[in-house]
Amino acid sequence: MITFPNESARYRTAREKLLQKEIELRLVMEEVAVARRALPPGGLVPQDYVFDGLGADGKPAKLKLSELFAPDKDSLILYNMMFPRHPQETREVATSGDTAKLARPDQPCPSCTALLDQFDGAVGHLEVAGFNFAVVGKTALENLVTLGRDRGWRNMRLVSSASNSFKRDYNAEDAAGAQIPLLSVFHRDADGIRHFWSSELGFAPTEPGQDPRAIGTCEILWNLMDFTPEGRPNWHEQLQYGGGCCH
Repeated sequence: MITFPNESARYRTAREKLLQKEIELRLVMEEVAVARRALPPGGLVPQDYVFDGLGADGKPAKLKLSELFAPDKDSLILYNMMFPRHPQETREVATSGDTAKLARPDQPCPSCTALLDQFDGAVGHLEVAGFNFAVVGKTALENLVTLGRDRGWRNMRLVSSASNSFKRDYNAEDAAGAQIPLLSVFHRDADGIRHFWSSELGFAPTEPGQDPRAIGTCEILWNLMDFTPEGRPNWHEQLQYGGGCCH
């Protein structure tokens, strides 16, 4: 057992009790990960979707889904961001940078943008570890590239599905065309590319008063808040704070 300076016996007793719950949570998280890896093969992707992206020369190019897989890297982690934002989104739009030139309905979701701010730094490590990562938006490629430049993203591959049905087919867009945030994984095997897993927790009912936490285990910002005595505040991410992009 460890202790910290000037802590009370009451604190230590409560902390040890909490530690047991944290151990239980770690075990359950690993059980879920094992069960996820044991899923039977998912459905084959019905077509080699063509996206708009940037080629190796940095110029706009048509990129097939299969081309988002690097040689010898057979899993693709793909985040479907809400760009354009949901029609009912009321948070403020970007007021500086070239993204600010977009009309309100055409601007990106602040929460998706904040999440991708966090992901961008991880992608370089992820790719070296043997995985592929991409972000799909329904907006024009130019808007995605502009947002990435405004946010200082350096590592994520950004592709537009504005000219295909990928998002609709894979439940990242509703019947009315509103965008839905979804993290999906695709895996390449001898038969082709298969859907492996998506964050379906976002579609499941939530308990009263509970945060949906659709991809809660990888949301760094909110998980950090959970470590504090205040917990998660009644607060939402914004595209800009005090005139800057993130502060």
